[in-house]
Amino acid sequence: MRAAYYEKNGPAAEVLQIGEIDTPAPDAGEVRVRLATSGVNPSDTKARNGNSRKIAFPRVVPHSDGAGEIDAVGEGIDKARIGERVWTWDAQWQRPIGTCGQYTVIPADRAVLLPDNTGFDVGACLGIPARTARHAVVMSGVGSGDTVFISGGAGSVGHYAIQFAKARGANVITTVSGKEKAKLAEEAGADHIVNYRNEDVGARVRDITSGAGADAMIELDLAANAMLIPEIVRAQGDVIVYGTGKPIAELPIFFFLTNAVALRFMFLYILSDSDRRSAEEEITTMLEAGRLRHNIAATFSLSNSVAAHEAVEQGTAAGNVIVAM
Repeated sequence: MRAAYYEKNGPAAEVLQIGEIDTPAPDAGEVRVRLATSGVNPSDTKARNGNSRKIAFPRVVPHSDGAGEIDAVGEGIDKARIGERVWTWDAQWQRPIGTCGQYTVIPADRAVLLPDNTGFDVGACLGIPARTARHAVVMSGVGSGDTVFISGGAGSVGHYAIQFAKARGANVITTVSGKEKAKLAEEAGADHIVNYRNEDVGARVRDITSGAGADAMIELDLAANAMLIPEIVRAQGDVIVYGTGKPIAELPIFFFLTNAVALRFMFLYILSDSDRRSAEEEITTMLEAGRLRHNIAATFSLSNSVAAHEAVEQGTAAGNVIVAM
């Protein structure tokens, strides 16, 4: 099969290769997916660079997210699954062959039925962006009438998080860096949009909440934004963190202590089976009902996978980045 792969950590232009490798066969309990699309996420580029983890296999085909059709099954899997349209999650987590190629093999439960009304391009956005957003909103505990602050409302996760929060009746405040991104956040359903480049974010949040602060905050970069938390979150509120730009962050500890604010972290790869299933069920329900909007910012060919990785790393694409097979 044709695939993108790397055999050592490093910059995309230096280590990411495109070529023919052996087509994998499914082992017991696995399915093989003939892929139409692959999603590129920051976790994929960090793994390739060696920033989040060092290469653990002689050769790695990157990416966890993708979508396509099951074309073969291993022992113990019902052959009736052959032909199913599916989306994948954790395809390359602790495994050598991810989705940036024509085929991948994964445990059968990591291939989730893709509704007929949903394209393969969207399917490549669900494994990390949509599931991260959904679980972060669940962890925040927000419901009808609550206010949640979501960082980066035009980003791949933030855009979905707005929608999952609105589905629960929450009031959403989000940040963007320009007019085009503001439009994306507005289309997702955000109630209040703050341009952090030319507005005082804390002042805007205090004004919107009549000085009370948000009930919860969903944060994509703790290291960059930790010192803003006292201006955003009310006493006894919750801060949910799903990412950080640096391994060490300075925190306003006295604020957390004296206001009993909870700082909670989520790591998508270690969700419980029940959390995974409930996420899949809610995502499927919203897809079938046409209630999820998707922000696919850029699509690259397999041969142009280096550019796809660079677009994610450089932040030039406001939304999901897809590689099409």
